[in-house]
Amino acid sequence: MNNKHNLALAEEFEQKPLIETSMLPEVGASQWHAFLTLGFSKTARGTVLKTCDHKGPLYVQKPFYPEGRDTAHIYLLHPPGGLVSGDRLTITANLAENTHVLITTPGAGRVYRARKDKTLQHQITQLNVAENSLMEWLPQETILYPNAHTRLENRIDLADNAKFIGWEITCFGLPANKEDFGEGHAEQGFQIRQNGRIKVRERLVIDDSSRAVFTAKAGLDGKPINGLMIAGPFDSVNQDELIDSLRQHCTQHGSLSGVSLVGEYIFVRSLHHDSEQVKQLFIQCWREIRPALINKESNEPRIWAT
Repeated sequence: MNNKHNLALAEEFEQKPLIETSMLPEVGASQWHAFLTLGFSKTARGTVLKTCDHKGPLYVQKPFYPEGRDTAHIYLLHPPGGLVSGDRLTITANLAENTHVLITTPGAGRVYRARKDKTLQHQITQLNVAENSLMEWLPQETILYPNAHTRLENRIDLADNAKFIGWEITCFGLPANKEDFGEGHAEQGFQIRQNGRIKVRERLVIDDSSRAVFTAKAGLDGKPINGLMIAGPFDSVNQDELIDSLRQHCTQHGSLSGVSLVGEYIFVRSLHHDSEQVKQLFIQCWREIRPALINKESNEPRIWAT
């Protein structure tokens, strides 16, 4: 496809931002756009990657099928490894009916220090899931460097009987180098719609007026790693047993973690000093959530073992 058509595909999924942008400077014309648009279909060979349109350094090589042809595992590649000032990445996955896709990344994402002009570093993830399909969005952690100036948005649109399991693990600053996020601007949004109706809407803003959230007991409590996992929608069947089991994992984990049921969605939250520990907790929870939600045992992507 030509570039004009590619840009049209990217613009198709542009929506009003989840978060208020009046506090941010306008992005100038020097902004570099990159996008990746994936289309998945169900065929006689199972779930297949039917289309892959991209511009810039976002790509996937091929699907993997460690648990059979019905479930495609996708490794999202971004060779530069992070966002610099002016970067805008748009990642879109369109799942047709009766498909099952798991997307992860081979390594941590990074948002580097912004230039002096504080031009926005922006990433949008748009996941469109048709009827009777499942999307699993399980990336590695994202590291926000001190003085980053970023907005990270996750938008999930579900049709009837569509399911979603996803997480985000965010490291504020560089704890190993004893560098906190004492300066910089970060906004994160996580929104789930089903049949056009908002079911989940999460928002976190870190700036000079809200930086006290890092130390507040009702905030991050002095811990630089913030993890959020969301799964659902669950049906009306009582989920008490599952939630009790997930809470037991949180208790044994040794982090500040908790589980809640909000409407039809299970939330797992975790605060820690080590992103790998949060990831391991979420994997434990995923092993129990997955069979409860879709009656399929977990099968960890091979890239996680490398």
